Amino acid sequence: MASSMISSATVATANRASLAQASMVAPFTGLKSSSAFPATKKTNNDITSIASNGGRVQCMKVWPPTGLKKFETLSYLPPLSDEALLKEINYLLRSGWIPCLEFELEKGWVYREYHRSPGYYDGRYWTMWKLPMYGCTDATQVLKEVGEVQKEYPNSFVRIIGFDNKRQVQCISFIAAKPPGV
Repeated sequence: MASSMISSATVATANRASLAQASMVAPFTGLKSSSAFPATKKTNNDITSIASNGGRVQCMKVWPPTGLKKFETLSYLPPLSDEALLKEINYLLRSGWIPCLEFELEKGWVYREYHRSPGYYDGRYWTMWKLPMYGCTDATQVLKEVGEVQKEYPNSFVRIIGFDNKRQVQCISFIAAKPPGV
């Protein structure tokens, strides 16, 4: 019977200790050792071999810092072929956006001429070619309109814009044609 008799002071001490242990957080033990992971060391220090996506990744010079103007979203790419334009236009149409064509006769890039305050740039607003192509479902119709703009204004920049009529925003914009020699 003596073993079942515990003083109230001992019980109170045990209760305080268990509460303190319940609120304690285990200390950080660090990251797992790297020995658990398989060793894959490349001896080749060539930067083109670092990224791998099943052999499909290629490094490409993005944009030279001098001598060329930056136009729109895809201006770091070489000029788009008709096939590439059709793919971009199909993406625009599949997304439910309304295609619209704009053209510029002088400068097809953003520049500063009349004001130097932050956020102000000239060359942002271009002339719209006809009305937006509401109800257009065929990418070749849009490409045909690009051809008509080039026929009427051969030295113009032409861009295709996709508007979202639900959110009332422009969602995509890219250069479809540039004047010869630009």
